[in-house]
Amino acid sequence: MLRYLLPSLLFTFSCVASIPNDPNVLRLWDGPAPNHQESEQEEVITDRPSSFAISQVQIPTIEVRLPARRSATGHAVVICPGGGYARLSYNWEGVDIASALNAKGIAAIILKSRLPDDDSNIEPRLSPLLDAKRAMRLVRQNAEDWSIDPAKIGVMGFSAGGHLASTLGTQFDMGDPQAEDMTDRISSRPDFMILMYPVISMREGITHAGSRKNLLGENPSEELVEQYSNELQITENTPPTFLVHSSDDGAVPVANSILFYQSLLDHSVEAEMHLYPYGGHGFGLALGRGRLEEWSDLCIQWIKAH
Repeated sequence: MLRYLLPSLLFTFSCVASIPNDPNVLRLWDGPAPNHQESEQEEVITDRPSSFAISQVQIPTIEVRLPARRSATGHAVVICPGGGYARLSYNWEGVDIASALNAKGIAAIILKSRLPDDDSNIEPRLSPLLDAKRAMRLVRQNAEDWSIDPAKIGVMGFSAGGHLASTLGTQFDMGDPQAEDMTDRISSRPDFMILMYPVISMREGITHAGSRKNLLGENPSEELVEQYSNELQITENTPPTFLVHSSDDGAVPVANSILFYQSLLDHSVEAEMHLYPYGGHGFGLALGRGRLEEWSDLCIQWIKAH
């Protein structure tokens, strides 16, 4: 497989990504990804002091970050960075989170998924979930080589990445036993979910308007709104879920997490939720922000209990 690495140079402007080989970054697909069409768009990295973001993803990848074998717990987490389905907050909600997980013996796989707001998609809304499913299958396929228990692989998402993670957790499939590609025969069901200030619903008055527009378009049908309102898609087979949100989130209403939590309980799915009175939106690891910083320790304890 071809491998990709994000450039280490710092820029304060947008630039087209130039990515040399790296054995830790794997392409999701050997050839063109499904739902892909040729366009003139190219992947863009925007590196500023406050953010490092990727947009117009053309080749979806996973970056595999493993703890030392002697400290590995066997758990793994596929990380879906946020960014309103317009960009990926790759460092803040990807690399930093992976480092925190690795420090506790948990493998971290950062997903660089395609984004719907891109002319390279045939049907824009389909690409993010296709990539998330493929990432889960690849981690499970490589579990032995990466010292991972194939029954302890979860997904973690931030903001719009939380919507992608919760879509994977409610709309997974068990694999196609007749598929020619052996990877596609593997289940895409995550064993657990971690949803950080997530977009859950596409319903007006609850959703994040930018994420909804980028994923479903300007005027989506009621059927699409319902399909991608993940609080409505929970079943008894939805994996156990850990949620974190702040009550003063001005971008993604806390109602998203509350509705999802209540629906999990209604379907007898194990759930744990931590609501903080402050924090706003997009706080990442929340280092130096008082009690809010404790969410990662609580989360890691919860992961290890599964």
